[in-house]
Amino acid sequence: MLCQFTDAGGRPTLARHVSVAGVYPAGRLDRDSEGLVLLTDDGALQARLTDPRHEVEKTYWAQVEGRPSPEVLERLRRGVLLKDGRTRPARVRLIDEPPGLWPRDPPIRRRASIPAAWLEIGLREGRNRQVRRMTAAVGHPTLRLIRIAIGPYELGGLGPGESREE
Repeated sequence: MLCQFTDAGGRPTLARHVSVAGVYPAGRLDRDSEGLVLLTDDGALQARLTDPRHEVEKTYWAQVEGRPSPEVLERLRRGVLLKDGRTRPARVRLIDEPPGLWPRDPPIRRRASIPAAWLEIGLREGRNRQVRRMTAAVGHPTLRLIRIAIGPYELGGLGPGESREE
């Protein structure tokens, strides 16, 4: 679904799951990404969480094609040169497949001959499709991307379409 409440094209939006009036997303997820979407009616909080000058870390789990070497992980940590410039240093580590993940709809492509690995990536900037572009630039395209935290706000055990108030 789209990370907004209306769409002139009639595509699914947040309105399908959110009945609270007067809240807006603090940041967005790409249509093919999953995970935490923080909704708030506090404009100052929204600005603190989304304005790059505040350097609030957004944390993602990325399933990537292949198994990145230690050298590739270090390249991601130092910053990757993209068409719009070098990314800031990132927090990156190889992790086991996260337990309890919901099925992806639609499912990601599976290739028996090419292994996949999971990375945890923490960014303090928010370029368009940044994680996907970074992993592709180092030869490990992202297959599945899940945002698990925005600053101190964490997805926890929430599944698709679920919410909680804080």
